[in-house]
This record gives sequence, C-alpha cells and structure tokens, in this order.
Amino acid sequence: MKGELELYIHIPFCVKKCAYCDFLSFPAGKELQAAYVKSLKKEIREWKDRGDGIVSSVFIGGGTPSILEGEQILDIMEEVRRRYVLADDAEITLEANPGTLEERKLHAYQKAGINRLSLGLQSAHNEELRSLGRIHTWEEFLDSFYRARETGFCNINVDLMSALPGQTLKSWEDTLRKVAALEPEHISAYSLIIEEGTPFYDRYGEDAKKREAGGECRYLPGEELERKMYEQTGIILSESGYHRYEISNYARPGKECRHNCGYWTRKEYRGFGLGAASMIGETRFSNVRDLNAYLEYPGVHMEEQILTTEEQMEETMFLGLRLLCGVRKQTFLEKFGRSMDDVYGTVLKKMKVQGLMEENEEKVWLTGRGIDLGNYVFSHFLLG
Repeated sequence: MKGELELYIHIPFCVKKCAYCDFLSFPAGKELQAAYVKSLKKEIREWKDRGDGIVSSVFIGGGTPSILEGEQILDIMEEVRRRYVLADDAEITLEANPGTLEERKLHAYQKAGINRLSLGLQSAHNEELRSLGRIHTWEEFLDSFYRARETGFCNINVDLMSALPGQTLKSWEDTLRKVAALEPEHISAYSLIIEEGTPFYDRYGEDAKKREAGGECRYLPGEELERKMYEQTGIILSESGYHRYEISNYARPGKECRHNCGYWTRKEYRGFGLGAASMIGETRFSNVRDLNAYLEYPGVHMEEQILTTEEQMEETMFLGLRLLCGVRKQTFLEKFGRSMDDVYGTVLKKMKVQGLMEENEEKVWLTGRGIDLGNYVFSHFLLG
C-alpha cells in the first residue's frame, strides 16, 4: 500500500442514545469503556497489513468519543503513532458533545495531537434539542464552544440538523445565524432522516412516508418546507462567509474536512473499533458488530467484498458528485482506462437535458437543482 491512508477510530459509547440515532452506539459504564479501549489499542497494534502509507487524517467518531477520559484518547493516539507515520499536517478530528467536554479533556486532546473538534449541536433551540433526546442545552453548547476556543482549538465544526418535528423555517434560520455568528471554521447541516429501528421511526415513520410521497405531514416539516430550509441554509451561510463544497457541508476557505473529502474521492481508509469499515485497495471489509466478540477478538472481520470495476466506477461517480467541484474526466480515464463519456455518455446527456448536471472539457458536476435531487441523480450511475 503506497500513498495516503486515512484512519477512522470508532468509539461506540454515549451518555444516552438519541431518539433518531441508528448508529452503532450505546451507553456503557467506565469499566466497559476501559476494556474497549484496551481491545481497540490491541487491534491497532496487531493489524499486520498496515503497509507503508502516510496517514493524512485521523477521525475519532462515534457514539460520543468525548465520553472517554482524556487520557484514554491520548493512549489511543499514542498507539496510532507507534504503528503509523502521520503526515506533519495530518488532520486529526475528534467528535464531541456538549455536556461531556471538560477543560481537562481539552488539554489532553491537545497533547494527543487532536487539531480539529466536531461539536454535535443540532439546534440552538432547547425545545428542539429535547425532542431529539439530546443531553445538552444551547447554553451548554456555548460553554463548550468557548472553552474549546480558550484552550486553543482553531478548527471547529458544528453539526446542525433541519426538518425536525415541529421545527419552523424561522427557528431553523435562527439556529443558522446564531451558529454562524460564532464563526466556527466548518458547519455541517443535514436534514433529519427517520431511520427504521429508532424511536423516531415508531413515532414519525408514517409522517416520513407521507413526506416522501409529497403528502401533507402532521408532525414533520413537509416537502416544500424542507426544501426551503435547505435553500436558506446555503443563502444564510454564504452571507456569513461560508462556501458549500459538498451537498451538506460548508466551510471557511481552506477549512474543508479533509477526512470526508478523502472518503468522497475514494482514498484508502482503515477503520478500527466495533463495526468500523475499511477500504484497502479495492477490498471493503468491516469489523464485527457484537461487543463481546470484539472485546475477545478485536480486529476480526465480519464482511469482506472485493469491488468489481463497475462498482468502482459507480462509487467514483455517486460519491464524487457529492462534492460541488464534481468529478474530473481525466481522473476517471486514468483509473479505469475508459472515458467517462464511453461509460456514462447516455446518463450524462439525460441529466444535462433535465438540468441536473453540467460539464466542460475537464469535469462534470451537479447543478443547484441536481443537488436538490441528488439521490435521483446518483441512482442513474448504477451500472447493474
């Protein structure tokens, strides 16, 4: 393995699982957390096929990684550095939730080399936070944000969520303006997805189906309001100095999330921890999702898939098109030995006629309307 490599480290623990969350996460006591960190370090230490790639980014996600003690994060990163060569300018991100972020932890993160924090806010309105099952208030978020700034963190992302039950356009715009006024370097703004198997699905699943069909919703913002929220996100954040570089992500110049950009452009990545996914070469694999099995045998793979050339082409298009800069034709040709027009000429013509895509000699990209109908566009690049 040559070139760049990204690392993802999964911490599955949280104080309380949010009502909308379908991620692999759950509450756990300190003893179990310590046992998990021990197994995680063992997996990092004993992975034999680590190759000689330079690590360009590390992303510690969850769950709520900041639920761990600062010293545990430090121990994990020390294990990473013993086994890998990190680039001098490697982006090292840790996800954190207000209510778990203490000053002593922040100092430990700095010692561990964490240089980017991703704070899960979701809303600036406490009633909306309560409806989501979040453990913090807007005021606690502000306390965490200012504390991180005072400790010296100068690269902070804030996660926001629109189309919440009972949310209005006014309350969403207020959240956007309040967060933009804090001047974080990056803002991720996603629409709520009602996932099966969550308490929210039991409560709002039928409403979500009605919205998808263009019907009238009882609890959730309807299709038209959701689209308006999305439009206002771009307008308000643009006015505040942020540029959209991906469908749901906005950044100050030079502060785009390098780790996620690597994922959308199909860089190799290795995931450590419970259920973590990896892509090395053209092989995808993931770890076991059973905690007891992971604690006993960390690093055992549950699934492995060698991607066909057609699957690689599909991913190149529907992942790359999430980026507003689009997909370069020369990159596609060099990778697959076939031109993009040869493989997708009919699809590209159809998408352009519908006003969903544009192209020039160098690349193809989504139009504003194409971004709104992203899933529809992406489905046309499946070759099977």
